[in-house]
Amino acid sequence: KMGNAESNAYRNHLSRFLPEEQSDIDGVFDALSGSSGSAGAKNGKATKKTVTLAALQAAYTREPLPEQMTVRLYNGMKSIDLTGKSSGLSEQIAKEQFVIFMSNLLKGNADEKITIIMRMISKTEGPVKGKQIQEFTEDLIMSVVHVLSYRNELKGWNWENTRDSASGVKALASQLLSELKLADGTKPVGPQVMETNFDQSVIEDWVYRVPQISIFLSVVIRQGLHVLHSLPDQTKDILNLVPGCKGIKGRGLVSLFDIPSIIYINSHLPAELQHKWHLLFSSRLHGESFSQLCGHIVNKGPCIVILKDLDGYIFGGFASHSWEVKPQFQGDNRCFLFSVFPSLAVYTYTGYNDHYMYLNHGQQTMPNGLGMGGQHDYFGLWIDSDYGKGHSKAKPRCTTYHSPQLSAKEDFTLDAMEVWAVGDLPENAGTKGKKSILDIDPEAQALLEMTGKSRQSEGLREPVEEDDDDN
Repeated sequence: KMGNAESNAYRNHLSRFLPEEQSDIDGVFDALSGSSGSAGAKNGKATKKTVTLAALQAAYTREPLPEQMTVRLYNGMKSIDLTGKSSGLSEQIAKEQFVIFMSNLLKGNADEKITIIMRMISKTEGPVKGKQIQEFTEDLIMSVVHVLSYRNELKGWNWENTRDSASGVKALASQLLSELKLADGTKPVGPQVMETNFDQSVIEDWVYRVPQISIFLSVVIRQGLHVLHSLPDQTKDILNLVPGCKGIKGRGLVSLFDIPSIIYINSHLPAELQHKWHLLFSSRLHGESFSQLCGHIVNKGPCIVILKDLDGYIFGGFASHSWEVKPQFQGDNRCFLFSVFPSLAVYTYTGYNDHYMYLNHGQQTMPNGLGMGGQHDYFGLWIDSDYGKGHSKAKPRCTTYHSPQLSAKEDFTLDAMEVWAVGDLPENAGTKGKKSILDIDPEAQALLEMTGKSRQSEGLREPVEEDDDDN
């Protein structure tokens, strides 16, 4: 029989859920336990419904979730100790365990989540190795990408229009793992992470500091187990986990981004810009020309620039303001640089200077090109107006963003480039038959005419796609 203390604890967990959430959880549990409800009948008493691993696998492993994640979820449910029931030894999940598992992972704090996460990482008690945490984190990210794709929640992104996610899963897992701190505050680096033992308090601190772990678990449970997935949630985290994708549909383009890197970079954008990305420029679609680039990105609001060098390194920057052609630095301290491949990382401003972003074209006295961070001739990221050449000179680190050299070689040759507007396009950029930068900025027009480029840029006016064409 359940003791009073225990039923109180159970009731407390249950009370975290709204009535409609409770009935949703009941429905999922009943459906899962239907196939295993007859097990454990004793002395003709009414049987308590339970869920087995086989029932979970039958329900979810086929499509929404990879098998290893289903097993991890089961181990997490099994780890809920119903005091005095020695339930840890039972292979079956009781209703109370199921509800407390949901309550702790979806509504709990790091302290409540940690025992379950420890059991999801390793079935045995005690410290876990970095390698086990890496495998858990990779499984978690892979499951998020998989289930969002399965449930059609990728908002216009898909396997066809993004880079292969396998390397992105590993890169994002390594990035999240780089936040692990030992009890003395040091971070093990490189290969030593894999063999280091981490105890529960260290992992609890990590889960507390790295919000992606909780968010990803929530997605896997809601969308994978299909619990509470349709009910509005108090957290906005999941809402803008993946931004809506505009401007790529039907153009046969594979973006330089993979889905894990989109999720990671998007999480670093200002909150009001996280709901939508709109492709403004692609060298593969619009040609390899600096004036084409300028024509497509000027006055379009905040943007993400991403490029790939001939050595396969992929990196870029977030520009917090509309790009303008002028010989001064622009932007503010929300700008950042990032790397996508071979490693995934974001580099934010240091406060050392305000050289956030720079775009100049057709001037004799100042450098012509697009730059972010550092200083003239030593940018953290630079694309020359002589399109195709660039540099990332950051020995040892870029002054503005503390980023390392992002390209394989200091001076690189450009293979491909994309620019994505983030958030809603500004009013003047979104109207059909819109004015071009040349109409708005007479100085830029004069400069272009001086350099004999005015004719070329007339062809830059393109009708803007309607917003709903990608849904």
